[in-house]
Amino acid sequence: MSIEHNVAVGEQPAAGTESTESAGRGLSLRTITGPFSRFVERWMPAPLIFAVALTVIVVIMALTMTPATPVDVLSGWGDGLAGLLEFTTQMCLILLLGHALANTAPVRKVLVAMGRMPRTAYQAYAWVTLIACVASMLTWGLALVVGGLLAREVAVQMRNRGVEVHFPLLVAGAYTSMSVWSMGYSSSAPLAAATPDSFIIDTIGSTIPVSETLGTPWNLIGILVVIPALVLIMPTLRPRRGETIIQLPKDLASGEAGVEIATSDVEDSSPAARMDASRIVPMLLGLAVTAYIIWYFSTNGFALTLDIVNWSFLALLLLLSRSTHELGQLIKNAASTVGDILLQFPLYAGIMGIMVSTGLGAVISSFFVDISTPMSFGVITFISAALLNVAIPSAGGQFAVQGPVMIDASQALGVDPAITTMAIAYGDSITNMIQPLFALPLLAIAGCRLRDIVGYTSASMIVSGTVLIGVIFVASML
Repeated sequence: MSIEHNVAVGEQPAAGTESTESAGRGLSLRTITGPFSRFVERWMPAPLIFAVALTVIVVIMALTMTPATPVDVLSGWGDGLAGLLEFTTQMCLILLLGHALANTAPVRKVLVAMGRMPRTAYQAYAWVTLIACVASMLTWGLALVVGGLLAREVAVQMRNRGVEVHFPLLVAGAYTSMSVWSMGYSSSAPLAAATPDSFIIDTIGSTIPVSETLGTPWNLIGILVVIPALVLIMPTLRPRRGETIIQLPKDLASGEAGVEIATSDVEDSSPAARMDASRIVPMLLGLAVTAYIIWYFSTNGFALTLDIVNWSFLALLLLLSRSTHELGQLIKNAASTVGDILLQFPLYAGIMGIMVSTGLGAVISSFFVDISTPMSFGVITFISAALLNVAIPSAGGQFAVQGPVMIDASQALGVDPAITTMAIAYGDSITNMIQPLFALPLLAIAGCRLRDIVGYTSASMIVSGTVLIGVIFVASML
C-alpha cells in the first residue's frame, strides 16, 4: 500500500481541520524535533540497513571495550542469531493473526465505528494516541495491532469526510504506546523480577513483588500523567498550512468494505467444496482454543502473556471466520506482512549475543554505576537502559543483561531494587521511539515507512522520557 503526498500551499484548511494559527499555538516540540525529523527523512536507511549498522557498531565496541577477540565476537554473534526464535515466532503470529482478524467482517465493522468517532484532524490524532496507549497498559502486542489498524481506519474515515489528516502522524500516535507500555501489566522487567526462578533470587535473595513496582502509587500516578500528556501533545505536531500532508491513497477501500473474500466456489457442489464452505470446522477449533484460554485464566489468574494474546486472536479469528476457505484466504493475505520480522529479528538476536557473551553489556552498565550516587542512581540507570535498548531492543533480554549488574549496585548504594527495576523498564521503553524493531509490525499493518514517523515519535520520546525520569526521581526521594 502506497501513500500519497498532498501539498496544501495556498489552500484553505479542509473541513474539520484547524487553521494555521491554532496549529501554530502548539508546544515548541515541533521546533525541537524539526531538525531531527529532516535528518531522519534524509539519512534514515531501511530497517535492515539500520540493523546491520548496529551490528557493526556493537562489534567495534566489543573489540575495543572488552577482552574479546574477533573469534569470540563472531562466536557470540553466531550463537546469538537463534536467541530470539521463540520471540520472532510470537511477533509473526501476533501480526499475522491480527491482520487476518482485522479483515473479518465483524471486526471491520467495529473498526469503522471507532474510526468514525473523531470529527476533526486534531481529534483523530488524539484518539489514535489514546486508544493505543490504553491498550498498551494491557499488553504491548495488542497496542501495536490495535494502533496500526485504528490509524489506518481513522485515516480512511477522515478522507471520506474530506478532512485532511497526516497519516504518518496517526501512525506515530499509535506507536507512541511503546514508550509507556513498561508501566502496564505486561512490563517485562518487573514481571521477571517477580518470577521465582529468575536471576533475581541469586542477586538479592528474594523476588520483588509486582505490588512494589507496577502497583506502587508513583507508577500509577505516572500513568495518569504521561498518557494525557501524550494525547494532548501529539496533535500539536500536525503539519501547518503550506506543509506537506501525506494521506492514504484515494482508491483505498473503506474498512467497511475491507477485503472481500469469497467463501468458496459457489458453482462447486462437491463434498469437499461444501466442507470448505462450512464454518463448522473453524467454529469447533475456535471453541476448543477458547476453552483452553478460559481454563488458563481460571488456574493462573489474569496473567497475560504474549502467547495468550496470540491464542486469543486465534480463537477470535476462528470464531469469526465464515468458512475454512475464508480463513485460509485471510491468512494467505496476511502472510506477506511478516517478511521484515523474519529477516531482521535474527540480526537483533545476534547483537544481544555479542552483548552477553563478551560482557559488553556489563561494561556499559558498570560505567554508569561508577558515576552514581544514591539519589542519582535511579535516573542514571534510566539513561543507561535507554541507551542499551538501542542495541538490545528486547526488554526481557535487556533486563537479563543489565539487571544483575544494576540491582547488585543498587544494594551497594542503598537504593531500593524495585526502583532500579522500574528505572530499567522505563528507560528501555522510551528509546523504542527511535528503535525500528517493534515498529515493524505496526508499520506493516499501516503500510507506512519508519522514516515517516521517527520525527514525531522522537517528540513523544521527549515527553514520556521527561515524565518517567520525574517519576523515578520522586520515587528515589520517598
